[in-house]
Amino acid sequence: MRIPPDQRIKLTLHYDGAGFYGWQVQPGVRTVQGVLEAALERLTGRATTVLAAGRTDRGVHATGQVAAATVPGKWTAERLRRALNAILPEDVWVAAAEPVPESFHPRYDAVARAYTYRVGTAESARSPFLRRWCWPLARPLDMAALEAAAALLCGEHSFQAFAKAGQPERGDRCTVYRARWSPWRDHGVALHITANRFLHHMVRYLVGTMVDIARGVRPLEHMAALLGGEPSLETSPPAPAEGLFLTRVYYSADAMRREEALDEDLPG
Repeated sequence: MRIPPDQRIKLTLHYDGAGFYGWQVQPGVRTVQGVLEAALERLTGRATTVLAAGRTDRGVHATGQVAAATVPGKWTAERLRRALNAILPEDVWVAAAEPVPESFHPRYDAVARAYTYRVGTAESARSPFLRRWCWPLARPLDMAALEAAAALLCGEHSFQAFAKAGQPERGDRCTVYRARWSPWRDHGVALHITANRFLHHMVRYLVGTMVDIARGVRPLEHMAALLGGEPSLETSPPAPAEGLFLTRVYYSADAMRREEALDEDLPG
């Protein structure tokens, strides 16, 4: 009997980052990668490495993380999805699975990623059913100031000032395709940002700085100056991790344009 060859499966993941020390496997702590690899080993009977489109930090959530793993050929994509969801903990869910070429790499093949950051400006954001998935600021913000600050981000810039750690081999320049604020139901506002790449903690530093601009703590001019590398300025402290969601990973410019045109938000 011929044994089917191994196949690579692309997984689209949702997870609540509150219970994880980020994506990447680390000794002695619970991570998303660790949980997934343990589940795959249980199903396939062998150690299996799971690669991701991006290493989300401790506390950061995802509704569109993309991962890939090579599994025995007897596992179809849909069968693997159902089996994983049957044994994964409740804070991880495989939304979709599909076969891909063995050469597919979720990180290196990506052309862009999209994040959403939620800021709760209403008292309702402090509800235990909301505060784990937003920054429960519970104070008003100047929406016009937020929008003006976000508009300065589009295009190619150095984001060195907005990074906790640099990537010397890749530089600090990123191209932002979209950055806009919109209402988040009745609870606050949300930043939607799409770029070809993001530096470490970049979105959180951007949000922290824009929120201070919208509170009148610092002028709008600081955003342009920080993007221009003004050495006498520092960003505001980073926004908390719990408000950040990785929402999409794009693998073609056409797909990005189509989906961004739909202007979808996080569900609920």
